Amino acid sequence: MLDLATGPGYVAARAAEHGASVIGVDVAGAMIALADRLHPGLDFRQADVQKLPFEAGSFDAVVGNFLILHLGRPEQAMAGFVRMLRPGGRLALTTWDVPERARFLGVFLDAVADAGAPAPNDVPTGPNFFRFSADEEFDALMRDHGLEQRAVKTIAFTHRVANADELWEGLLGGTVRTSALIERQPDETRRRIRDSFDRLVHQYQRGAVLELPVSAKLASGRKPHPD
Repeated sequence: MLDLATGPGYVAARAAEHGASVIGVDVAGAMIALADRLHPGLDFRQADVQKLPFEAGSFDAVVGNFLILHLGRPEQAMAGFVRMLRPGGRLALTTWDVPERARFLGVFLDAVADAGAPAPNDVPTGPNFFRFSADEEFDALMRDHGLEQRAVKTIAFTHRVANADELWEGLLGGTVRTSALIERQPDETRRRIRDSFDRLVHQYQRGAVLELPVSAKLASGRKPHPD
């Protein structure tokens, strides 16, 4: 199995626990070092998922956990994913749902909008973060690259955090584009964003903790056998 954007290697490790032979890749050397430290004995390699150095038909399964939303050329990457699958092999990709349903992200974006904060001029415009939140877009990406037995499922759950500070620090420390959108603002704008954020998350207070609804999309398909 090939685990794309392996990050700390949790998906690769779980697959290995179930008997899979796994290679995990990530573009960031720091993530590879972290995965190696957390999961010694597994095979992690630094590589660009849009230019993967593997031969065609190398894997029975290719998975990408919250990867596709970050790619500037998702169609090019998808062609590579399918190329590396053996006939009959399976592909699985996940992405976040729209901000209205993925509220741990949505509260940040809503707070930025509420504060009237523009995008910083020195932050490049990235790909549409929520393009594949639409089932038809995710399905079309798989269909256009020849996958069969396709499915796009919605997975909903509740994310619990201790308080607003924990959510704020976690998202700013664990994201790239969202954190840049906030941290590159002038001090007064950042204060307005934080005030709006505190007001928005208050509605999710449940006793001593915050409980935020989260929704994600899971797309899967199979590479057909040649006729």
